[in-house]
Amino acid sequence: MSSLLALELFYIGLLGLASLAIAWISGVVVYKLFKGQR
Repeated sequence: MSSLLALELFYIGLLGLASLAIAWISGVVVYKLFKGQR
C-alpha cells in the first residue's frame, strides 16, 4: 500500500516538474518575443 502512495507522489512530482518546465519555456519565448519587438 505504501509503495502505491510513493508511486502516486512520484507521478504528481513529475507532473509538477513538467508543468513548471512548460511554463518557464513559454515565459522565455514570450519574453524574447517582446524583446524582439522593441
